[in-house]
Amino acid sequence: MGQTLSEPVTTKETASCANSFYKIGSSCMQGWRINMEDAHTHLLAVPDDNKAAFFAVYDGHGGAKVSQYAGTHLHKTIATNSLYSEGKIEEAIKEGFMSLDEKMKNDEEMREDMSGTTAVVVIIKNKKIYCGNVGDSRAVACVSGVAEPLSFDHKPANEAEARRIVAAGGWVEFNRVNGNLALSRALGDFAFKKNEHKTPEEQIVTAYPDVTVRDLTYDHEFIVLACDGIWDVMSNQEVVDFCRDRLAVGREPETICEELLSRCLAPDCQMGGLGCDNMTVVLVCLLQDDSPEAYQAKCSRKAAESTAAGDANNADSETYVTPEPSPVRIESGAADLLKITVEGNVTKAAALADAKMVYSAENDDDKPPREFTVNAEVNNEEASSKDGPS
Repeated sequence: MGQTLSEPVTTKETASCANSFYKIGSSCMQGWRINMEDAHTHLLAVPDDNKAAFFAVYDGHGGAKVSQYAGTHLHKTIATNSLYSEGKIEEAIKEGFMSLDEKMKNDEEMREDMSGTTAVVVIIKNKKIYCGNVGDSRAVACVSGVAEPLSFDHKPANEAEARRIVAAGGWVEFNRVNGNLALSRALGDFAFKKNEHKTPEEQIVTAYPDVTVRDLTYDHEFIVLACDGIWDVMSNQEVVDFCRDRLAVGREPETICEELLSRCLAPDCQMGGLGCDNMTVVLVCLLQDDSPEAYQAKCSRKAAESTAAGDANNADSETYVTPEPSPVRIESGAADLLKITVEGNVTKAAALADAKMVYSAENDDDKPPREFTVNAEVNNEEASSKDGPS
């Protein structure tokens, strides 16, 4: 799980910004970890495009460098790409992730750094919601009170992810890449990107994102972006209900973010690590030109009939499959995985033995060591630091 403090750091770094279309709050907290390394960004306008908004959460591990760099540069890399100016936003997100990762890899100092980061980004433009993701940070929309996942976690136990890992010369042990990393896609983590016979998309750990595109409708009430310090403790629908209940009574989004962090913080670190991670959340209220009173009334409406869709696609580490259309448990892919012809730095026999271990592992309770520092970029902001009891 990584080193923890004797008492949690409950100071929260909180910010907010708003216009007629959005009201945004964010907050992050170090918690029980030795250091804080999460980063987050919320922008009411991206570089050279005031008609698009950008939101992101980055959950670093192994050091601060990559998450900080991504928090500063990823939105610029995406928005200044020629594909973006051509209106090909989905392709621009993919190219932005890959080119940023390549730029870091070509920098000697960054290349030798052992850190990496998740990245979940949301761009809203022209009534479309674009979400790009690597790793296990997550974005979830509230649509008429029902949680709708915008991203899907990348875990080594996922059938498609395990297939790529083994084909690139790695293995999955106890639901971890090479027995170490608990996520299968990330920016950075260059120690897992050294197979010269594979493209960047085919490496043991890749920075290639899955991107989802959805129409923005009036029924979209808000979007929550958060790291796994939140999602490991509460389900998609639980987080949506938590936020919606408070928005319905006029609570400010940044206050709700702070309350969510406090709700997820463990009283001690004796519960398998749950609630002991760093925590970051960005709450994007989709006002869509409604008055505050109208938006509050909208969030007070009876929720639509739950389809359980908000949690079915991200229920546990065994059911995440991307970009497949529906969840598939890893057991269904065991035979296929064991037929893979392995290329890379391990023998076929060793890879097959390691692959078998994936399916005998019962759980993934422990988290890899992580140390975190904050790197948040906002605009039109009102930022504050609030101390909680230590």
